[in-house]
Amino acid sequence: MDELMQVARSELILGGQKSGKSRRAELLARSWLAQSLAHDAVLIATAQPWDDEMRERIARHQQDRAERVPTLRTLEEPLQLASALVECSQPHTLVVVDCLTLWLTNLLMPDEEYAPKRFEAPDTWAQVAMVLRAIREAPGPVVLVGNEIGLGVIPLGREVRAFVDALGRLNQDVARTCERVTLMAAGLPLTLKEPS
Repeated sequence: MDELMQVARSELILGGQKSGKSRRAELLARSWLAQSLAHDAVLIATAQPWDDEMRERIARHQQDRAERVPTLRTLEEPLQLASALVECSQPHTLVVVDCLTLWLTNLLMPDEEYAPKRFEAPDTWAQVAMVLRAIREAPGPVVLVGNEIGLGVIPLGREVRAFVDALGRLNQDVARTCERVTLMAAGLPLTLKEPS
């Protein structure tokens, strides 16, 4: 078994695709559970199975989680993240949110036909504010996973650029709220912010 990892009151884990973000979150949950028989852990999954590839990806994540952290419970909630955080968070429960990027995608682009209209929706930032408050007020630890997608070339298309901008803003807001921020690259963690 891996060495027990120190769990912060709140941690944002950022990185690219297949950088080790979800694995780090699962290892934090496993460490939390190993520290006390009274500890519990729940994962709030935000992915939606829109197509066959996504269904396969979700099934793979579920299988990996079951192997690495068999007692990690899962709640599927693609939209009402603030409510799910409030509902799940308890003093002895670690909550993992995987992932913020898909949650934002679900809010901004519920389907391709309406995507351009939704980028103007003011309700999105009201929901972000509720999530930030739920993180700050959580009685137990919270670990949030998200993608860092702003390091590459500027994408073509107004909607894609708007999404990259919105995700960057969300990541900054959550990073300011969390005690610890970790950037994952090639499976290795780089601490960007530590609890003071």
